[in-house]
Amino acid sequence: MQSIKKYLSLIKFSHTIFAMPFALIGFFLGVQYVKTNLVSLSENWFNINPWLYTFIFVVLCMVFARSAAMAFNRYLDMHIDAKNPRTAIREIPSGQIKPKNALLFTIICSVLFVLCTLAINKLVFFLSFIALFVILFYSYTKRFTALCHLVLGLGLSLAPIGAFLAVTGVFDLLPILFSLLVLTWVSGFDIIYALQDEAFDKENQLNSIPALMGKNNALKLSTFLHFITAAIIILVGFYTTHLFWYWIGAFIFIGMLVYQHSIVKPNDLSKVNIAFMTANGIASIVFACFVILDILLK
Repeated sequence: MQSIKKYLSLIKFSHTIFAMPFALIGFFLGVQYVKTNLVSLSENWFNINPWLYTFIFVVLCMVFARSAAMAFNRYLDMHIDAKNPRTAIREIPSGQIKPKNALLFTIICSVLFVLCTLAINKLVFFLSFIALFVILFYSYTKRFTALCHLVLGLGLSLAPIGAFLAVTGVFDLLPILFSLLVLTWVSGFDIIYALQDEAFDKENQLNSIPALMGKNNALKLSTFLHFITAAIIILVGFYTTHLFWYWIGAFIFIGMLVYQHSIVKPNDLSKVNIAFMTANGIASIVFACFVILDILLK
């Protein structure tokens, strides 16, 4: 049990609340698309209810992909984390988990992710290798580009479109818009989180927006990205016919964006974790609940 807790801490399992809700939005958008267009679902490996089957494997794909990405990030950054007082207590630099075990865990989760996509349909199976490359490649980006935050956003943005493809096997504009929403949202709040390591990144020749632009300008860029996020949310609302449930969720999500920017200042980073975890966690879960409710009640 203690080992399980260590690995859950290694991969920051609690951070699943950022991408998983949007994967579920993508899933239910796919359900709506299939029912509207009278698309037949293919048979599955276990000959069970196709909706339940796809839902289970979408969730498994999310868990394994994210676990692989986080474990690899911790493995690759173990020497960097050991130097940083904020991260020295993490599982690998503190000796709680051996590096080779973290790497093995990454490989196992990557293989299980690909196998789960194979169980869904051929399209997501072939695309799984691209997705895996993106989420693992992110761990290298801080070494050569300040755009690492956007790469992280790109990785998480694959959740809604991936779940939609798992159900439908086709591309559509609406899940792509949700993916763009995730990209700008995650990139924006990751910049806020990176404010804590501005000085450390500069001293160790690591790239980040705060290290490149300074705290004040980094916050301005984060605000701009979240302005785009809000604009996409409103655009999605007008793009398709939504009930008032969607707009309640949209109002709360945008409100959480405003809130996190109101509590983080260039000269006061004491509330960064509240902005990062609490505000964004509430935003993603509540928004997803209202969007899915909107879809189901149509």
